[in-house]
Amino acid sequence: MKRLVLATTLCLGIGHAAAADLHAHHHAPAPDNRAVLKLTPDERAMLLEEMHLFLAGVGKITGALARSDMATVAATARPLGPQMAQTMPASLRAKLPMEFRQIAGPLHADFGQIALDAETMKDVSHTLTQVSTMLQKCSSCHAAFQIRVVDTAEQH
Repeated sequence: MKRLVLATTLCLGIGHAAAADLHAHHHAPAPDNRAVLKLTPDERAMLLEEMHLFLAGVGKITGALARSDMATVAATARPLGPQMAQTMPASLRAKLPMEFRQIAGPLHADFGQIALDAETMKDVSHTLTQVSTMLQKCSSCHAAFQIRVVDTAEQH
């Protein structure tokens, strides 16, 4: 019984020391130095909806790739392609910096190319590589930009 108590005490002591060590290495978050996109609540909602559609599409595409269902890959990717970019109002597009547009524009083209390649090449590995490259663009954009909601008077 003494050994059980000793072992339990020892484990709890080690666990407590490990937890304390983890907390000692925890740092305050770094300041957010990403470029600010100043958008109205409606513009923010529109941009977030597009990102949500991208994310849902990637989820559906990866599920279809797991089943080698290239028809679903193409059908999912096509509406997220270049024609989707045309639905963004010119007023919102004009607010977005060139660096943002240089990522977002090709992202739409990537979805279009994924649809085309899925139909013609039917190569799961090729499409997974395309999706990986596309997700790296998403990650770089999120690392570079943040959205700040402002009212119309603050924008000028």
